[in-house]
Amino acid sequence: MNINDEVRPGGNRYVSGTDVLNDLPNYLTKFKQVAVITGDISYQVFNGFYQSELDFPIYRYDGSASYENAQKIAEQIEQADVIVGIGGGRVMDTAKLTAENLNCDVILVPTLISNCAPFTPITAVYYPNRTFRCMGFQSRAPYLTLVDWKFLLATPVDYFVAGIGDTLAKWYEITGITNTLEEDQKSAYTRLGIACAKEIAAILLEDSQDAIKSLKQQEISPAFTRVTDTIIALAGETGGFAVSYGRSAGAHAVHDGLSYLENTHDALHGKKVAYGILVQLAYTNDFDEIRAIYPFYEMIGLPTKLAQMNVSDVSEEGLAAVIKQAAAKEDTFRMIDPEVTEEQVFSAIQAVESL
Repeated sequence: MNINDEVRPGGNRYVSGTDVLNDLPNYLTKFKQVAVITGDISYQVFNGFYQSELDFPIYRYDGSASYENAQKIAEQIEQADVIVGIGGGRVMDTAKLTAENLNCDVILVPTLISNCAPFTPITAVYYPNRTFRCMGFQSRAPYLTLVDWKFLLATPVDYFVAGIGDTLAKWYEITGITNTLEEDQKSAYTRLGIACAKEIAAILLEDSQDAIKSLKQQEISPAFTRVTDTIIALAGETGGFAVSYGRSAGAHAVHDGLSYLENTHDALHGKKVAYGILVQLAYTNDFDEIRAIYPFYEMIGLPTKLAQMNVSDVSEEGLAAVIKQAAAKEDTFRMIDPEVTEEQVFSAIQAVESL
């Protein structure tokens, strides 16, 4: 079985709208054994909006999104026919990993607009120390992703901006991978993935400023709902349609490398990915594109320098762990160039830092 042959377009059911969270009990009626996985802050935010206690066992994750934590929670639950994950990306991934261990369904309720984790049957798996481990692939897609626009107005602006950065990578990574393909090498689904990623970029570049303004003013606007659904669902669709061509490449490989610097652990996933976009573009010598998107980065607050993610030592020695992981055989910069080297990744970072 080759995972790169599988089209995984996303969740089984995606529901977004105003006050759709009120329908959660109705979606749970078919299940007999329900367990909830969440985090302390996530559940506090959820209860503040939902204003009703869930009458199910509640389990807290440890913040890592690791195989070890998911296994521990699964052993505590013992048996369930559905897991309800309530929280941000790492909670979503922990819920999916736990459901995989228990061979049961998973319903995902995001408390943040920050990535496509609530929608995809794919996880970003970390070690318990929060350094990146691998991408995980679940045998089941989420049974339901419940996206309540009113509830998600509680998203901190920084997380929303990070989600925009993470999602913008879909366009740059898929084009970076497929630009060298002949047209006959692009399957129907690959072409659909490219088209989806192009629309993602168009929505983000056009609507992000207004969407951020709406979030700050706590108003649901068309721009806000479009960007929300783009970050959570369309990003997952692209990775599903285009298979390995649409999942991750240089930008995410740089993120994975940055996770090995403890100073970056407080920097949000999407912001590290957004910086990785610039590194990937520098690697492919697309400096005109970097200059074209620089104003967008500065306008919404995406990082253009490592210092903005608490990295002060940008020497080759200081970034050794970053470039080693980014260029590793098992990471995804090789989707851009199978022969990528640590020295080349470092040169690309230097180029970005010097702009």
